[in-house]
Amino acid sequence: MKKKHTAQLRRQIASTRRISVSAFFNLRAVIAFLVCGAAACSILSGSLLAFLRPDAPAKVSHPAAAGLTFAERVAYQRAIEDVYWRHHIWPRNRGERPDPKPSLDAVMSQAQLEKKVTDYLRKSQALEDYWQRPITADQLQTEIDRMAQHTKQPEVLRELFAALGNDPSVVAECLVRPNTCGASV
Repeated sequence: MKKKHTAQLRRQIASTRRISVSAFFNLRAVIAFLVCGAAACSILSGSLLAFLRPDAPAKVSHPAAAGLTFAERVAYQRAIEDVYWRHHIWPRNRGERPDPKPSLDAVMSQAQLEKKVTDYLRKSQALEDYWQRPITADQLQTEIDRMAQHTKQPEVLRELFAALGNDPSVVAECLVRPNTCGASV
């Protein structure tokens, strides 16, 4: 009788062991499937949410999206150069330059102004292509803040802002973007 009872006990343990091992592997597979599925959904929904967010275009500052024509950019560049030229020192001491300081038009042609604008727009596009995203409005605003905090000539910066109509978007596009792109202003 003891042998019969032992045999039944062994069969019960063996069947329980098979069920528990089988259930363990199925449970592991189900958990792995759920984790992978959750990760995939998270990635897709995050990408879709970023793509479908209505505020996404507002944070992007693309030169074409700024609403400025090339002619307007050239006119603003002329205003910037005029401020810089007014503050440019024209030496007269010790007979170095007996002639008076010429006007900006005599020193810089319309073609040179257009080339400067073309250059910074081209460099901005090159950065966008390299980074696979445009320079953002937040990045331009950070640079404006940095310029305001660390300028050694606040009066010149105020004149530059005034020359651009104290319009933050014009300041960002025509004063800050060229500096951000490495163009010389």
